Parts: sequence; C-alpha cells; structure tokens
Amino acid sequence: QVQLVESGGGLAQAGGSLRLSCAASGRTFSRYTMGWFRQAPGKEREFVAAVSWTGSTAYADSVKGRFTASRDNAKNTVYLQMSSLRPEDTAVYYCATGPPVSYNLPTLRRQYDVWGQGTQVTVSS
Repeated sequence: QVQLVESGGGLAQAGGSLRLSCAASGRTFSRYTMGWFRQAPGKEREFVAAVSWTGSTAYADSVKGRFTASRDNAKNTVYLQMSSLRPEDTAVYYCATGPPVSYNLPTLRRQYDVWGQGTQVTVSS
C-alpha cells in the first residue's frame, strides 16, 4: 500500500513563497499522476495542481502562474512551489495518487485514490 507524507507547510506573508513536498513509498511511484488539493475551513476540498509521470501539468485557474508542480521520480517525491501567496491560499494541502495518464490530467477528487495526511499553509495579510 502506498503511503504519502506531505511536508513544507507553515506560515508565510502575502506575496511570499513556500515549497511543499510529498514523499511516496510502498508502490511504484513513477507512472502515476500526482495531484495537489487543498481544503480551507468550511469549504470543499479543491483541486490545485497535478503533474503526470511525463511531467505534464495542470493547474486550477486560481493558482495558474503562481504555483508550479513538479516531481523527482528518482526520489519518489512531488513538489508544489507556491509563489505570490495570498491570504485566500490558506488551507490544508494534500497530495494524492491518480491514474497513469500523460494528458487530460484528472482534476476531480474522486479520480484520486490514496491521500496524504495534509500540511497546513497559512498566509497572513
């Protein structure tokens, strides 16, 4: 069974940057799409970004141009570089494993099966 562990969350000021990491273990990592989602208090978990096994990416409109998803298959790790942070980016961020596709990357929560425990990101104004 695959396990995912997120790290890198914390407190940042508006306009600042953070880099989240998600380390995977227990299953062949390299072929799977990896997704990032976030959930703010009282809100639904929403798609943020995805990166395929080939490195192709997809982003929510709200983070496009500010966030960058990437992966290092040799390290079984996926990253989310977040820049120009806004208070509305405050949420718990989760990584998850998705289907092994290289285009039309999945953006729906139900398309992802294994989830990490999440890491808190708080952006102050």
